[in-house]
Amino acid sequence: SKLKLGKFPLVLGGDHSIGIGSLAGILRAKPETGVIWVDAHADLNVPSVSNSGNMHGMPLGLMMKDLIPDRSVIPGLEWLEEGPTSPFLNPDSLVYVGLRDIDKAERHFIRQLGIKTFTMYDIDHLGIGNVMDLALEHLLQKNPDRPLHLSYDIDAVDPLYAPATGTAVRGGLTWREAHFVAEHVVRSGALASAEIVEVNATLADGQGASETVELGHQLVNALLGEAIL
Repeated sequence: SKLKLGKFPLVLGGDHSIGIGSLAGILRAKPETGVIWVDAHADLNVPSVSNSGNMHGMPLGLMMKDLIPDRSVIPGLEWLEEGPTSPFLNPDSLVYVGLRDIDKAERHFIRQLGIKTFTMYDIDHLGIGNVMDLALEHLLQKNPDRPLHLSYDIDAVDPLYAPATGTAVRGGLTWREAHFVAEHVVRSGALASAEIVEVNATLADGQGASETVELGHQLVNALLGEAIL
């Protein structure tokens, strides 16, 4: 409803399972939306292949029609199939940035669906500037006016800078790379909505918790347009 009014929805998590709701709402309002998913993990599992059963590992899997065409079979998710249209995300409308911990089934799905993916290897090899240019080019080259949604999991950042999160993985984004991702998408002029998730101050000591919360705060500011100059 906020998107339809021309407002900018900013969603604060919570674990990444909230992406099920935010993506469903965004795709119902603006089905042409492109999604940049910044995360250490692919979040592309579905119940039939998930080793853990954790819903925070499934938000994108549940938005892929080729993986689960009828979400009403999952208790509690019947609402995804209600209404005149069911929200699904075209795999070509998704770009991953920062992946480094991917389940076997997710690797298969990424290749099967042809999802544009930039792992930490690509960031090391190409640099974050080139990676973000390529991500935006992929999503905007056919329609420069399409809206973009940026879903930012704080665990995309290396735990040296953001330890207070539930599934930290070494080898992530630096402090400046983390900021650049948000700043560069904002500069595209296409960012229409955003979320930041998995900031949990109870999962680190005092200094680690403060550093993670402060970084989350700074990323929110960047998503809302704050820049160096």
